[in-house]
Amino acid sequence: MDRWIAPGRLNVIGEHTDYNDGFVLPIALSLGVVCAARRRADRQVRLTSAQRAGEVIEVAVDDLAAQRDRLPSWARYPLGVVHEFVRAGHPVDGVSLDLDGAVPIGAGLSSSAALCCAVTVALRDLFAAALPDRAMVELARSAENSFAGVPTGVLDQSASILCTAGHALFLDVRAFTAPDGPETDAAQQIPFDLPASGLTLLVADTGHPHDLADGGYAERRAQCESAAAALGVAALRDATGADLPRLADPLLRRRATHVISENARVLAVVELLGAGADPRAIGALLSASHRSLRDDFEVSAPALDLAVTAALGAGAHGARMVGGGFGGSVLALVDTVDTARVSAEITRRFAATGFAPPRLFPVEPAAGARKLD
Repeated sequence: MDRWIAPGRLNVIGEHTDYNDGFVLPIALSLGVVCAARRRADRQVRLTSAQRAGEVIEVAVDDLAAQRDRLPSWARYPLGVVHEFVRAGHPVDGVSLDLDGAVPIGAGLSSSAALCCAVTVALRDLFAAALPDRAMVELARSAENSFAGVPTGVLDQSASILCTAGHALFLDVRAFTAPDGPETDAAQQIPFDLPASGLTLLVADTGHPHDLADGGYAERRAQCESAAAALGVAALRDATGADLPRLADPLLRRRATHVISENARVLAVVELLGAGADPRAIGALLSASHRSLRDDFEVSAPALDLAVTAALGAGAHGARMVGGGFGGSVLALVDTVDTARVSAEITRRFAATGFAPPRLFPVEPAAGARKLD
């Protein structure tokens, strides 16, 4: 069987802006999901996972939609991709999929998108060779939205498929998702060579998992839609700070405040990096993003706040929670020589508070989804 890999992602900045037609700036991780796949001619899908030892799922291609509610929740992601390929008219006559994932589940590093995108690139090469990148992003997202039941935007799938090593991906979500929009202009590679500046992005997986299917994410998304409707705009991307006093509901005003300010922070980071500034200059913007996610969007959690506080106290240039929130991971921009010290302080503070030790590891921008052999 041939093998494909799709990475998880770390969003440098731009949280909860993608489904508001805004701006995001993710990188791909070296951690990913590997999909070994081969064609079948019996119109059956056979699915296994190294993380689900002994579990074999077999379902007819034509019965995927009817069997959805009987499938384990984890299997709805890869099988949803097969369903979306079939629904889009691609001739999937049957396929065997063997999965093996290295992205921590529930850490806010997009393990689910890596899973969907690994299957997507495999199915593209096996059944739809001419499929463009943007179509792959949409198929992977549709699998999560429609089949797995998670209302994500395009951030995670775009990062997993489009990112390149040594760069962050600046994505204008509205332009990228427009049916006839200019794909190349909407997705730009921004130089982000941290080792050359003596810097490291340190990830602290707090061990407090989040679940985007549990309602909190969908609730925030609905609140953003309500705020946009109250302001009379298509999406909060179209609103400005001057519009905020028109939101009578203080909760909706806080949600809109985050989205508007977060979009501005993404643009400021892109401007700094694009101009060749020392990446340390983005640190204050990362920390401001966390405060906004904590106070205005209210998706942080005690373990996330503690990791950010500890990292900043130990000398990090900036730190913030990443992902949908309610748990997961924190990123900290640190001088490489200080990585061990910052890691030790986060671990010490967790122990003093009674939290389980976090998993700490450095990351740098890696390549997107691709065939391995």
